[in-house]
Amino acid sequence: MYRHFFKAKTMAVCGQILRGICVKRVILCSLLAFLLLCWFVKSPTPISDADINPETYITPPNPSLTYQNKEFLLNGEKFRILSGSVHYFRIMPQYWRSVLLKLKACGLNTLETYVPWNLHEPSPGRYNFEGILNIRQFIKLAQSLNIYVILRPGPYICSEWDFGGLPSWLLRTQASLRSNSAPYMFAVERYFANLIRKVVDLQHSIGGPIIAVQVENEFGTFSNEVQHLEYLRELLTKNGITELLITSDGLEGMLRATLSGALPTANFANFNKGHKIFKAIRDSNPKYPLMVMEFWTGWFDHWGEKYHSIKSLSWFQKNFQQILQQNASFNFYMFMGGTNFGFMAGANADKENYKPDTTSYDYDALLTESGDVTPKYLLARKMIYEHILKPEGHEPLPSIPSNNVKKSYGTLIISSYLPFKQILYTADQLKLCIRETKMDPMELLNIYNNAGQSYGYIFYEKSIGKVKNIKIGGYVRDRAHVMINSEIVATADWKKSDQNMSLPQKDMLTEMNLGILVENLGRVNFVRFGDREIVNSQFKGLHGDVYLDERLEENWNIYSLDFSKEFLDKVSYSIAWQEDIPAKRSPALYQATFTITESPSDTYFSMKGWTKGIVIVNKFNLGRYWNVGPQRTLYVPAPILRVGLNVVYIFEEEHGTKEFLSVTEPDLGEVNSNIKS
Repeated sequence: MYRHFFKAKTMAVCGQILRGICVKRVILCSLLAFLLLCWFVKSPTPISDADINPETYITPPNPSLTYQNKEFLLNGEKFRILSGSVHYFRIMPQYWRSVLLKLKACGLNTLETYVPWNLHEPSPGRYNFEGILNIRQFIKLAQSLNIYVILRPGPYICSEWDFGGLPSWLLRTQASLRSNSAPYMFAVERYFANLIRKVVDLQHSIGGPIIAVQVENEFGTFSNEVQHLEYLRELLTKNGITELLITSDGLEGMLRATLSGALPTANFANFNKGHKIFKAIRDSNPKYPLMVMEFWTGWFDHWGEKYHSIKSLSWFQKNFQQILQQNASFNFYMFMGGTNFGFMAGANADKENYKPDTTSYDYDALLTESGDVTPKYLLARKMIYEHILKPEGHEPLPSIPSNNVKKSYGTLIISSYLPFKQILYTADQLKLCIRETKMDPMELLNIYNNAGQSYGYIFYEKSIGKVKNIKIGGYVRDRAHVMINSEIVATADWKKSDQNMSLPQKDMLTEMNLGILVENLGRVNFVRFGDREIVNSQFKGLHGDVYLDERLEENWNIYSLDFSKEFLDKVSYSIAWQEDIPAKRSPALYQATFTITESPSDTYFSMKGWTKGIVIVNKFNLGRYWNVGPQRTLYVPAPILRVGLNVVYIFEEEHGTKEFLSVTEPDLGEVNSNIKS
């Protein structure tokens, strides 16, 4: 109201002035009046630390990190990048500091991190940069410890992360992902405009720790569309990025897609392959410095594999030594792997096989999943000091921070369970049930403001009469339980299409409830050249029609079961919890409680005796367990526990037991004693 008053008053005063002066001064006074009006119409708004805009500072013309004569220069001084990968979104924020202190104590001077688009923009235009996703706080913490940062914002990151970090709602746009497809570019532009403004003022040339930014990730392995890399490069610079731009890839990808204006870096585990990539880099420009953006210190696991992946100390020492002898900069991938909490584990696939990743991302890295120091860490620390730091006259490295305390909370007893029908009732109350003629995948459900369902389970249901056979046409994405009256009678998975199953005739009624519970086990995060259609078809649920005794079935109730916070809040108040463990093979939600009387410690839940499902502690989703292994325990970080009563929910797909154990040691699976890697 006051602004309008001042506008009117100003106009009146200006009019009187103009009428009382000579014509020669009309132009000058008009300009003055216009400026006054503009000031009243739109006053400047202060920019908070949490919402930085590139327009709030003058962009410097040059990056701090440069190179010449095969060496990096930082502000004109020779510099060697000694880096480790730590992903803020895989580690509790309360542990960021201790992990970064261990990184410094290892002799490293730089931190590298990816940025997961799917968590930061869970639905179009809705952003989250809080808590475990507070990337700005993470980078500023690194700066406070005098650690430089390499930022890898994607938009695609791979990283054994669901969909390589791409949000599932992109599938609704029918865009060709990781390309210059207009719908994809539109989404990336909006995302980068919001992401980059959070960190743009943290570039080293204007006082921050970020010394380099990667353009996409291993793009040449996927595509030869260099125009897309050029588009992303321009988008980064448009949003204020001025530090050194880099790309990273293997040999094949590097030769397929090279980006001008960006330094190529190498990804490899074995130096027998790595030296070929180094040669290709130097062949493209003999003045380029050498850097291993991803020196793979270990590897990841898939569900159903016999062994937990490791790389031996002797292997690590040999290959790291060869990198050091090349005077190359390096980044340990991973320095600490952390955890694929919730439903965030990705998968690998080609045209024949699908391999979902485990919840643990321990990676056999220098630090364990919980951040503990390993023999590999101690070896790397010694080699870095003796081969790099000591010859340069550096003082001895700082002492290594202690590991987190681990504690057992004993045997935890199941106190009650919620039948599957009541789980569906809760979803219905939250309007997460819709009626459709066809079997839509979860991403195309008209829920969550038409963003669809991203993760978890989808349930298809309808009433039927007596039948003998069910055929699930097309493919299952990724594992399905067929149920009659909430009891599992058959299971199908991704391994074959058009699956026919006989239904048990015992106790068949004239009217029954048919249900198909389908789990999304993780979208593919890595695809090679020529397999683009795999990326663009990562819809989860049923892909095809369902037939009963060769009759097409339509008109289904479809439930979204993603175990969101709202869903968990609702079930916690349900009056339908029951005490006895169900005897039949049926999905159910189990509850256990335990009390902590002093400051909580890290622990692990052993799920021995259970079949398959997820564990949720104090409404925090730890992730999946599965008795096919290799992983047998779930990591429980102390920050999600609390003094007093702690509540555990277990969604078991098949058949639960009366208890589970809290233990002090992880069990990630058997290790192959004959391993030579």
